[in-house]
Amino acid sequence: MAEDSADRTEEPTARKLSKAREEGQVARSMELPAAAVMITSVLMLLALGGVWFRQIAVYFAAGFTFDRKSLDSPFLLPAIFFEQIGHGFLLILPLMLVTAVVAILAAGSTGGFLFSLKAILPNFSKLSPISGIKKMFGANAAIELVKSITKFILIGSVLLLLINNHFTELISLGSMALEPALANAGKLILESVLWLTLSLVFIAMIDVPYQRHAFMKRMRMTKQEIRDEHKDMEGRPEVKAQIRRRQREVATARMMQKVKEADVIITNPEHFAIALAYDPTADGAPILLAKGADFVAARIREEAKAHSIEIFAAPQLARALYFTTEVDQPIPETLYFAVAQVIAYVFSLAQVRPGVDPMQRPNPKIPPSMLFDANGQPLSPKASA
Repeated sequence: MAEDSADRTEEPTARKLSKAREEGQVARSMELPAAAVMITSVLMLLALGGVWFRQIAVYFAAGFTFDRKSLDSPFLLPAIFFEQIGHGFLLILPLMLVTAVVAILAAGSTGGFLFSLKAILPNFSKLSPISGIKKMFGANAAIELVKSITKFILIGSVLLLLINNHFTELISLGSMALEPALANAGKLILESVLWLTLSLVFIAMIDVPYQRHAFMKRMRMTKQEIRDEHKDMEGRPEVKAQIRRRQREVATARMMQKVKEADVIITNPEHFAIALAYDPTADGAPILLAKGADFVAARIREEAKAHSIEIFAAPQLARALYFTTEVDQPIPETLYFAVAQVIAYVFSLAQVRPGVDPMQRPNPKIPPSMLFDANGQPLSPKASA
C-alpha cells in the first residue's frame, strides 16, 4: 500500500534528487518558455517590425501581379507561388531561430538541461486506469485546472480591452490602401502582443516558484526511506572505503597538530616515528601524542624538525611503542625505564651550558616481552640481538 503523503515530512536527499533527475523528473514550468518566446518576439518586432511589414507588403503585392508571360504559361504559376513562399520563409527565419534558442534556454532554466532515456521509454504502469483516474481528479489536476481558467480569464480580458479600445481602427483597415493598412495592422498587432506578453510574464512569475515548490514536495521522503538510504549507502564497499579514508585523513591531520607539543620523537629511524610528551610536574606517565609508519613517520619527522624537537633513534623502543600504545594513551609500565632514559637525556640537552658536558647518550634496554619486528610480530631476545 502506498504511504500517505502526510508521512513524507523530510526534505529529499541529494541521492533522491539525483535518481529523479536520471529518470527525467525535474522542476519544469511550461509558462516560462511561453513568456520568454513572446518577449523575444516582441523585442524583435520592435527592432525589425518596420522592415518586415514593408517587405511583406512588397511580397503580397507581387503575389497578385502577373505579367503576360505568366498569364500565357499557367504552368509557371506553381513556381512563382513557391518562390513567394521561400521569400516569406527567409523573412521569418531569424525570428524562428532566435525564439527556438530562447525556448530551449528558458525550459532549462528551472530544472536544468538533461536527456533521459528513462523518461521516453514506455512505462506500462502509467496505463493503469486507477492511476489515470487519480491524476484526473487529484490535487495536481485541480491546480492545473485553476491555472488554465486563470490564464484564460486574464488573456481573454486583455484581448477584450484591446478590441474595445481599437475597434474603430480595426474597422477602418478595410477601407485603407494595402501598405498603410498593413502598417496600421502591424502597429495594432505589436501593441496587442505586448500586453498579452505582460500577462504571460505575470503568470510565469507565479508558476516558476510554484513548480519548484511542488517538485520538492513530490520528492519528500519518509523517515524510514532516509534510514534505508543511509543503510544502503553505508553498505556499499566503495562508500565504506571512502568513509574510512576520510576518517584516516582527519585523524592524521588532528594527530599532526599535536606533534609540536611533543618533547621527543623516537624513530626506527626510517620506518617508525613516535611523538612523546612528558610533564615533570605531573604524576602521570609519558603520553604518546602521535605515531606513524613510513609516509606518516616521515611527516612526523618533518614536523618535529620544523619545531626543533629532538629526534632520538631507538629502533627497538620505537617498534615497542608503536605496536603497544595508542594515540593519546600513556606508555606501558614495562617501558617506563627505557623511555625515562630517553626523556632525561633530551631534557639534559636543553640545560647544557658552556663548560658543562652533556649527558651521555643512552642505549635504552627493552624487556623481552616488548621486542617486535617491523611487522609487529614478537621477537625472541636472541633474534633481536
